[in-house]
Amino acid sequence: TQVSKHITSQYSQPESARSLILLHAMGDRKMASLLLLLCLFSLLFAAAPRCAAYSPRTLFLVKPDPIVLRDHGGALLTGNLTVKVNVLYYGRFAPAQRAVVADFVRSVSAPAPGGGAEPSVASWWRTVSLYRGGGARLRLGRELLDERMSLGRSLSLENVTALARGAGHHRGAITAVLTAPDVLVAPFCMSRCGVHDHATAGAHGRARYAYLWVGNPAQQCPGQCAWPFHRPSYGPQAPPLVPPSGDVGTDGMVISLAALLAGTVTNPYGDGYYQGNDADGAGPEAATACAGIFGSGAYPGYPGRLLVDRATGAGYNAVGLSGRKYLLPALWDPTTSQCRTLV
Repeated sequence: TQVSKHITSQYSQPESARSLILLHAMGDRKMASLLLLLCLFSLLFAAAPRCAAYSPRTLFLVKPDPIVLRDHGGALLTGNLTVKVNVLYYGRFAPAQRAVVADFVRSVSAPAPGGGAEPSVASWWRTVSLYRGGGARLRLGRELLDERMSLGRSLSLENVTALARGAGHHRGAITAVLTAPDVLVAPFCMSRCGVHDHATAGAHGRARYAYLWVGNPAQQCPGQCAWPFHRPSYGPQAPPLVPPSGDVGTDGMVISLAALLAGTVTNPYGDGYYQGNDADGAGPEAATACAGIFGSGAYPGYPGRLLVDRATGAGYNAVGLSGRKYLLPALWDPTTSQCRTLV
């Protein structure tokens, strides 16, 4: 098996920010400190690789030029086909946590919930149908458990590839490797909340398959990879939202999983939709182009206008099967070159 060199990065690269931060009422000293901080972030993320689930925390002094994702003409996982999503849980996940993930994947291509008054997970996924070829249907495939952590508690991205390969690789399928809160993955929290990539297999090494990895951030970096359900590690300190499932780590993981599924389908092999001309496909993708945006009116430190569950106070923007609520990232709309939100 040969692994591609298109290794990935985290859910909020500076180029991906879409908003202004207000600087009035700041003294010169505070302004200078903020400028220094921004310079440091620019240096830190300048060389970030592609296909990322970036942490949705970014500061920007000025609004960047509109993001345009270029179609580089490669194969996509779109069109009139059904893409199976096989999920490998590495480490201990409670049944309730696995149910949140499984119901999300099932909800992507499910009929809208009865009533239709609230936006659905399926309506969120319909933005992907606007990309070349139209939107593929996602279907939950196998769910595998590796609670004993067969490769240990500390993993590299090469280990993640091996886990995806061991779970079974098939053309037209995506293997999602999810790691528990106490599992260390080399890039996790340093620059990434998850990645997607592809590898080759088969007798002649010509069969390509796509996979992704997402870590549960509950213990290691909730301020980076579970925002807005946790206070951010830096930047404006607004009160965190109540997570729809009641589990900060799981709902944060769903945000990254959603972003990576959209990126995998529209740029599975590094030559699909992404910003720029980088041969390695290193630019922002369908969801990472809209990092930190969950509702209309979003700006740094504020996820946007969202729906609120009257019973629990949880913030959400989509409803899935059995009435389960989710917070999903905005997706870049190729017909408008804008980030499309559900609310």
